[in-house]
Amino acid sequence: QVHLVESGGGSVQPGGSLRLSCSASGTVSSFYAMSWYRQSPGRQRELVASVISGGRTNYADSVKGRFTISSDNTKKMVYLQMNSLKPEDPAVYYCNAKNVLPSIKDYWGQGTQVTVSS
Repeated sequence: QVHLVESGGGSVQPGGSLRLSCSASGTVSSFYAMSWYRQSPGRQRELVASVISGGRTNYADSVKGRFTISSDNTKKMVYLQMNSLKPEDPAVYYCNAKNVLPSIKDYWGQGTQVTVSS
């Protein structure tokens, strides 16, 4: 069993920064990929950023140049540095960990709220 816990959400003004953290614990020693998703009211959950084993990263177009994903595999942690936050960024941000062997398995955290308002 795997347990993901996010932290670092909160409220900032437009242009501000937040750093989200996600800690994984449980029986899995490493993951194929760790990602951040977000979901705002009335919208589908969307991929924000991911980091795949080996270090390759992927970002949604809407956050490129503003958000940075990083991970520490030894600690089973993933981070999301969010800079230049915009009014369209508020959402519940979810941590996701994925393994693909022996079959695809996704694990999710409970989410952390990010609010951007002046």
